[in-house]
Amino acid sequence: MSDELWQDHPVVLPWLKERWQYLCDLKRQGRLPHALMINGPKGIGKACFALATANYLLCKSPKDDAACGHCRSCELAQSSGHPDLYHLQPDEPGKPIKVDQVRELTEFIYSTAQQGGYRVVIIDPAESMNVNAANALLKMLEEPGKDTVLLLITHRSGQVMPTIKSRCQRVDCVAPDGEMATQWLATQLTMDSQDAEQLLRIAHNSPLQALAYKQQDYLGLRSKVLAGLADILKNRRSALDVAQTLHKEDLDLILGWLYGLVNDIARLAAGQEDTELLRHKDVQNMLLAVSRRADPQRLFAFADEIHEARKLVMFRLNPNKQLLLEKLLHGWQGLR
Repeated sequence: MSDELWQDHPVVLPWLKERWQYLCDLKRQGRLPHALMINGPKGIGKACFALATANYLLCKSPKDDAACGHCRSCELAQSSGHPDLYHLQPDEPGKPIKVDQVRELTEFIYSTAQQGGYRVVIIDPAESMNVNAANALLKMLEEPGKDTVLLLITHRSGQVMPTIKSRCQRVDCVAPDGEMATQWLATQLTMDSQDAEQLLRIAHNSPLQALAYKQQDYLGLRSKVLAGLADILKNRRSALDVAQTLHKEDLDLILGWLYGLVNDIARLAAGQEDTELLRHKDVQNMLLAVSRRADPQRLFAFADEIHEARKLVMFRLNPNKQLLLEKLLHGWQGLR
């Protein structure tokens, strides 16, 4: 799944306005650093924030703390692409950024800006750089070209090399509070606030991820996963059969849902009867049934197992998806 919806749209979402004002103040005061690390959870708009920052820096006539939208630089950004803006991303989603990709930056970094202003590089996500790529970037951070700004987007700053982090000024972005996120999502999707709130829970309170769930039919995939889990519990299908139907799907999403379901079951098993707090409230009957039968030790051991599987995916260690799913679905079966 894409880390950020709207990543091609230079929009500063309402909950990031304070961070935006901070950057604009730095630029006005002539204190803008050459490298910024835009850090925060997935799905809150960091990619579009970075693009808005790039357009603002490249604009020839910024007005009211925003790109004017009319100058030659803005026209280039809106059409064919700005020659002084460089996007560095993995060749494929989930793959690392390689050293050769970073080396290709060298000519851009140390050349003269074609439009006579800033040169801007957006690296997304920064934690996807392998060790060699990060070391190659380190040299550029130590001796950046004149009027060059690097914007490093990261969802997991702990995975970025300390030497990289030490040469960047952090711009920490936080998710909106529940009320703001619910109101925004309800407006975007023209739905009532109760449905928006439930969708946000499923999407781990990430508004853009919730939007993607609806617009890119991740809810359809979730329904497929939930149906498979219910079939396993009721002996209608085997764990092997369900794994075979899911192994080509987005493993990161599936593991996130499975982990959330097990946490909900653990809450219910511990006697927390307020179902309003459940992340997956729409399947509370299944969760309640499992919570009444599951052995607490087995439940927490299974949660740890899912967490370790998520780390394999997070660190791009390329596990065998079908075997991993088979193992976890057998663990789910053991909760009956």
